Amino acid sequence: MAEERKRKIVCVEDEPEMIDLIKLILSRKGFEVLGANGGAKGLEMIRAEKPDLVLLDLMMPEMDGWQVYQQLKAREDTKDIPVIVVTAKAQNIDKVLGLHIAKVDDYIPKPFSLQELVDRVDQVLKRKEAQGATS
Repeated sequence: MAEERKRKIVCVEDEPEMIDLIKLILSRKGFEVLGANGGAKGLEMIRAEKPDLVLLDLMMPEMDGWQVYQQLKAREDTKDIPVIVVTAKAQNIDKVLGLHIAKVDDYIPKPFSLQELVDRVDQVLKRKEAQGATS
C-alpha cells in the first residue's frame, strides 16, 4: 500500500508560541505544518507551498487575516484552498461575518481545545476531498 502523502497546512499567525503549539498538535496527527509569522509572510508561503489547508489568525499587525483571505480568494491558483480562521475575536457577529459573508471554511475561537483543532481540520479536509470527488 502506498504511503499517504502528508497533508500540508500553513499556519498564519503573529504569535510564535501559537504557531509552535499548532505545529505540535497537528504534526502528531500526521500533518506537515508550516508556520508563517504575519500576513505578508503567510501569503508568500501559501503561494509558494499550495497547502491543503490554511489556518489563519485575523488580528495581526501590518496585514490582517481578512486581507490575506481576500488576496487568496482573488487568485486562481489559491482560491480553492480551504481556510479556517483561528482568532481571539470570538463574538458572534465576527463568526457570522466570517462564515457567511467571507465564506471561510470554518472558525475556531481562541482559546481552543486541542481536540477541537484536530476535529475541525479533519472535517474541513474531508469536506474538501468530498467536493473534489464531485467536481
